[in-house]
Amino acid sequence: MDKYSFLNAAHTAYFAELYDQYLQNPDSVEPSWRAFFQGFDFGSESYGMVDQPVEAASCEHVSESLTKEFQVIKLIDGYRTRGHLFTKTNPVRERRKYAPTLEIENFGLSKSDLNTVFSAGEVIGIGSQTLQEIINHLEKIYCSSIGVEYMYIRKPEEIKWIQDKLNINDNQPNFSAEQKKYILKKLNEAVSFESFLHTKYVGQKRFSLEGGESLIPALDALIEKASEYDVKEFVMGMAHRGRLSTLTNIFGKSAKDIFSEFEGKDYEQEVFDGDVKYHLGWTSDRITNSGKKINLNIAPNPSHLETVGAVVEGIVRAKQDDKYAENPSQVLPIIVHGDAAIAGQGLVYEIIQMAQLDGYKTNGTIHIVVNNQVGFTTNYLDARSSTYCTDVGKVTLSPVLHVNADDAEAVVHAMLFALDFRMQFKRDVFIDLLGYRKYGHNEGDEPRFTQPKLYKAIAKHKNPREIYAEKLISQGIVDEAYVNKLEEEYKATLEEKLEDSRKEDKTVITPFMQNEWENYITVEEDKMMKPVDTTFPKDGLAKIAKVLSSLPKDKKFIRKISRLVESRQDMFNEDKLDWAMAEHLAYGSILEEGFDVRISGQDVERGTFSHRHAVVKVEDSEEEIILHNNISDKQGKFFIYNSLLSEYGVLGFDYGYAMASPKTLTIWEAQFGDFSNGAQIMIDQYISAAEDKWKLQNGLVMLLPHGYEGQGAEHSSGRMERYLQLCAKDNMYVADCTTPANMFHLLRRQVKAKFRKPLIVFTPKSLLRHPLVVSTVDEFANGGFKMLIDDERAKAESIKTLVFVTGKFYYDLLEEQEKLGREDMALVRIEQLFPLPVDDIRAILKKYKNAEDVVWAQEEPRNMGAYSHMLMHLDEAKTFRAATRRAYGAPAAGSTVRSKKRHKEVIDYVFDKTKNNQR
Repeated sequence: MDKYSFLNAAHTAYFAELYDQYLQNPDSVEPSWRAFFQGFDFGSESYGMVDQPVEAASCEHVSESLTKEFQVIKLIDGYRTRGHLFTKTNPVRERRKYAPTLEIENFGLSKSDLNTVFSAGEVIGIGSQTLQEIINHLEKIYCSSIGVEYMYIRKPEEIKWIQDKLNINDNQPNFSAEQKKYILKKLNEAVSFESFLHTKYVGQKRFSLEGGESLIPALDALIEKASEYDVKEFVMGMAHRGRLSTLTNIFGKSAKDIFSEFEGKDYEQEVFDGDVKYHLGWTSDRITNSGKKINLNIAPNPSHLETVGAVVEGIVRAKQDDKYAENPSQVLPIIVHGDAAIAGQGLVYEIIQMAQLDGYKTNGTIHIVVNNQVGFTTNYLDARSSTYCTDVGKVTLSPVLHVNADDAEAVVHAMLFALDFRMQFKRDVFIDLLGYRKYGHNEGDEPRFTQPKLYKAIAKHKNPREIYAEKLISQGIVDEAYVNKLEEEYKATLEEKLEDSRKEDKTVITPFMQNEWENYITVEEDKMMKPVDTTFPKDGLAKIAKVLSSLPKDKKFIRKISRLVESRQDMFNEDKLDWAMAEHLAYGSILEEGFDVRISGQDVERGTFSHRHAVVKVEDSEEEIILHNNISDKQGKFFIYNSLLSEYGVLGFDYGYAMASPKTLTIWEAQFGDFSNGAQIMIDQYISAAEDKWKLQNGLVMLLPHGYEGQGAEHSSGRMERYLQLCAKDNMYVADCTTPANMFHLLRRQVKAKFRKPLIVFTPKSLLRHPLVVSTVDEFANGGFKMLIDDERAKAESIKTLVFVTGKFYYDLLEEQEKLGREDMALVRIEQLFPLPVDDIRAILKKYKNAEDVVWAQEEPRNMGAYSHMLMHLDEAKTFRAATRRAYGAPAAGSTVRSKKRHKEVIDYVFDKTKNNQR
């Protein structure tokens, strides 16, 4: 007879493995199991208690008893894994039904077992108890106002930590009378603020928190407790719902300012267009109840709900890299989601996948879902296929807490649990705050059109403050007069702020993270066009070149890599610096001057076209060598990371990084320029518009490999026209350089200027190794960025055809010009497309006044590229002869033959206007 034969087959293997582990090393199993096993001697023939041997004849009775024990263990496991499905977490409607239930009959137990004492109670830390007591304990932990999902976690120490935490006070809140009064105070502020706005600004959109007001006391408790963990800074991202209440009642924004925004007054700054009030960011310092100062940031966000999550993570990482490298956990990211958005937006998955990656991790984020159980008008049953809106969190095996938003104490308790987990394990944790939305998507909507049954229930439902006040009154902690006084005093304060706001003529918008930006100025287009000193001493460049061409002698590298790295010194010595050296010397010189550099994107460490090799791998160990960090003792920090296969999430992250660290040259590189449109929302909502909307400067650089080399529709154009269409006034730079020296000075200008603007650079592919694409050391050391490069070989008086061109196409035309011997033609390169150097272009037109034929030449189709941009920004362009591909729907042909043919047609037309391929 096998020693485990009396066990049910379903748990035999699990138990056998666990018990054998116990026999080999009792300390290797968790204490609750150890206590359970100590009471039995499963190895003897009697299978009885150690101190109560049983004869073999009694084996059948013992077998039945032990089978029951393990059926109770299976019941415990059922509560742990599925208890969250049977909680009291929905305040306004019945939960969906799930099967099988946790009825004891489903575990081979019956009501006759309820009074039987089972040693299985040891597993949940309550010792030997009756089955009824075990069930009561499990119901309190897993099936009351908080449901917990965690059993899929694969680290035993995390599971044990969670279970031990849940066993404390049966996972029930245990606050003092004073703490309960404070929760009521914050809950009152949340409820009263919304009702005040509803009365004073009837019908105006405010995206109220009503139905989820317990978020406010929970956030407040989080900040207070986090300060005890020595958290120094919070960075929070949230969309619209509840944002105004959070700004006022948590972040300390004066209600007066919010009322001014409701009044619709103009802004005090002429060049600032502003945004709707529930999109604006805020930064403040708060003194906690324990007297500690903590910096609070809530990032501005557009109507694209989840975009702000990526930005927040980037801001946090920048702060951690800059000030908190020794203890990154001192900056805490919090992202507040909506239930429809977290389930429906793919960006959330991208952000969550970053959580443990070297280049993007932030030591754990607290994700809070304000779950209204409805998106705009969409029922939650139509909003997702997953059981919960938070199921994306299981991708990284993060614990999820589902909480009834009407139970304020449970919400605060869950928030503190989440904070403790994050600080302990430096991992993400999710809170699903299950409430409702009192009104429609905004206060002007009629929700009963699409949700009549739900909104009939909501109309009769008490708000969370009323529910909690009644609870505290019943406990004798407060009386009705106390509750009324809280409301009256808070509303009196709001009335006072409202009167103050009406005395102001203009709305004042406080910039986000003004401390980080205090040394930078805001500029308009005229200042953007002024030259910036980007020179760097030759001897300094020589020192950097030597470091970047010297691999450690005691390590073995792939021969091709060794030769490539060593060739950097040869280039410097021969005074022929290529594109890769332009980048390397730009980064090195920037580091030497005390700035940091961060580069991220797909395959950026070596470069998609294998030109960069900023990270070199030791052949045998794959140890990473980053020579840029060896330049000097006082240099800045150099960070470079291959990203996950994401554009939207990673570009958002790097934008946030640049937002928080203006003294870092922050670069995101697309694998091909065309792929950047996977992040189009970040480009449209942040990069091109943030300064206008939110007073936010940003120095992010986007490198977009561009050029028609016959690689098909998705590997050619970079969609230049889209960036140029977004350009207006002073919102960004767009460049398409043709020389390494110009690229060197362009990158240096980005950090040497006293202001910050996004920089879009269309970078080459074939030019990375083109024999003509080289610059001298002197051009690096003593030159500057040229917005336009004239044709130095042209003799102005003899020029009949003047061609304006940008980027790589210049070299194609140059090759043809030399082949044809056309000395009557000048090729002039426009290196900066925005702001367009109009004065320089007009000076060129004046210089070549004998030119009878002025051409705009581009390799892109006519409906793409820079042609329409030239027409919009330069009146004279209307008279230019346009030499382009025909207009097409796709940027390029897939056929190599067809691609070459079209390219040749454009070149031919540049040189002979009779060969117009547009006819």
